[in-house]
Amino acid sequence: MEKSGSRSFTLSWWPFVLAFLVLCFCGETCNAKDDSKSSCTSSCGLIHNITYPFRLNDDPKTCGDTLFRYTLSCENNNTTVLDLPYSGKYHVQAINYKNQTIRLLDPGLDNNNCSSLPQNWPPNYFPYPYTYGSPLSTSVYYLRCRNQVNSSLYVDTAPCLNNSATSLIQPKSYSYVMVHPAMEDLNEGCRVERKASMLWYYYNASYSYEYIHSALMYGFVLRVHWPDEQSSPCNGSYYFVHPKCYPRTIPGFFQYEWAQILHGWEILMSIGLFFLARLLFGVPIAAVFLVYKWRRRHLSMYSTIEDFLQRDKNFMPIRYSYSDIKKMTRKFKDKLGEGGYGSVFKGKLRSGRFVAIKVLGKSKANGQDFISEIATIGRIHHANVVRLVGYCVEGSKRALVYEFMANGSLDKYIYSKEGSVPLTIDKMYEISLGVAQGIEYLHQGCAMQILHFDIKPHNILLNENFKAKVSDFGLAKLYPVDKSIVTLTAARGTMGYIAPELFYKNIGGVSHKADVYSFGMLLMEMASRRKNLNTTVEHSSQFYFPLWVYDQYNVGNDLEMDNVTEEEKNVIRKMVITALWCIQMKPTDRPSMHKVIEMLGGDVECLQMPPRPSLCPQETPMAVGDIQDPICSNVEITCSLAGR
Repeated sequence: MEKSGSRSFTLSWWPFVLAFLVLCFCGETCNAKDDSKSSCTSSCGLIHNITYPFRLNDDPKTCGDTLFRYTLSCENNNTTVLDLPYSGKYHVQAINYKNQTIRLLDPGLDNNNCSSLPQNWPPNYFPYPYTYGSPLSTSVYYLRCRNQVNSSLYVDTAPCLNNSATSLIQPKSYSYVMVHPAMEDLNEGCRVERKASMLWYYYNASYSYEYIHSALMYGFVLRVHWPDEQSSPCNGSYYFVHPKCYPRTIPGFFQYEWAQILHGWEILMSIGLFFLARLLFGVPIAAVFLVYKWRRRHLSMYSTIEDFLQRDKNFMPIRYSYSDIKKMTRKFKDKLGEGGYGSVFKGKLRSGRFVAIKVLGKSKANGQDFISEIATIGRIHHANVVRLVGYCVEGSKRALVYEFMANGSLDKYIYSKEGSVPLTIDKMYEISLGVAQGIEYLHQGCAMQILHFDIKPHNILLNENFKAKVSDFGLAKLYPVDKSIVTLTAARGTMGYIAPELFYKNIGGVSHKADVYSFGMLLMEMASRRKNLNTTVEHSSQFYFPLWVYDQYNVGNDLEMDNVTEEEKNVIRKMVITALWCIQMKPTDRPSMHKVIEMLGGDVECLQMPPRPSLCPQETPMAVGDIQDPICSNVEITCSLAGR
């Protein structure tokens, strides 16, 4: 019996011994230092003795480190070039192996030409193994402003960079640069066109543009992490065996192998304790596991958001800490509103300007709603689009800081509510035109077309002068301007404003015409001061208001509204007919937002009645070829609906 037991013990343990030997052999082989990598040197132009961890792309594979971010290239005119992901190529000016730094210069800058501009847009965070080093670098922003700015922060670029000429197409603009500005210092009429990096060493409060250009010509410095720093979080006196560091002075035949043995015993003991705990405390362990899975899923979401913020080099708003958010809102004292996204509080910046701070609740789709909002609104500036001042991301806490809109959302003024202040017909018309201009800018005014997918009264905000601004980009999507049809996996938006093609695939593809439909439903409610769908009406014919008002206008009747002048009736009629064109069932039958602006700005006598709107695809009465231009032929507008 003893011999059998001994044999059983031996057979049960030999796989562990074999696995341990393989692990030791592999660990020693993989961690053996290849001295040949550090013995190679090469040169390119003014950069001599390029050695480990750097290498030129045509060096032998045994030279330098194999990570491609350590690989340099020798290009035309013997220029040493480093290609940085998410940014572009930079000319290498010097490599300091002692300080582990590399100095880079943007290839677009020319020392003999102060009108030369940076070619690349440096990211906020450089990819491993590079980080901002010492002396620290700072950002230089190139600005284009509609008006002259009288501020010491704005450095005039003249005579190096000329201002654009005055013309009817492009008004005169002014060019400036700012060194490390805060977004609250940026005037509303200014936009960021380029970005560069220079050393803080050159900072001078009384600099000129020629001085800044000469400082940029020196380049900027990045700290380089050597491969050994990546592979081992322990210093040179220790071995790293996850998750601990073991001293190299451990006695025995192979120090590293002893560390592996100790770690192996720790693993075996942990497994034994795990199964024992599982038997004794099954329910608590299951609960801990569920909490772990929940936290891991949310940590993945936070990682997704952080990856986006580091990857997007065009993202300009300020990043605030959560403590900053609490100070701005005086610990969330003044609440402006609440919705499915979270709550909105009134806040105040250090400059004294008021802001609206949206504190987001539980995120959906791995944080994509948060990313969608900052990816769209964070990069654009338009008079009819609400401005994103900053944001906050700290673990599960996320907030968006917007410009403050004193008069709240449009829904308070459309419908008859107790305590609401009615707006005049002319003011409502001005608001509708502003909303149309904001949406048209989203579709055509940016490098990427932005489809909002949630145009409704609640998402139209009004400032102290009742100027309309489109807000809430949580459902928005970015697409190339030349892409007419987009792909969505599910319908998005608010019932009553969602375009029918998001439900009925047989009437046409999803495009910017989905926002046109939503705007049409909004415009109809603004003109009539009532909901489009109303189940409380006395007559069933008024249940779907667009059908009822179409029939009224088609027989020559006007809407019955109290204390309305003849001129105001014409304004209402123009808004209603434009809305009826926008809510046509088929996307191809609807006008573009550019055409909508023309219709709202034109004479009501020149607007043609569209086909009768339908609720279902089967009710569509006309073919696409039968559609007329919504504006009569005696107006000098050549764009027709069939061509959009």
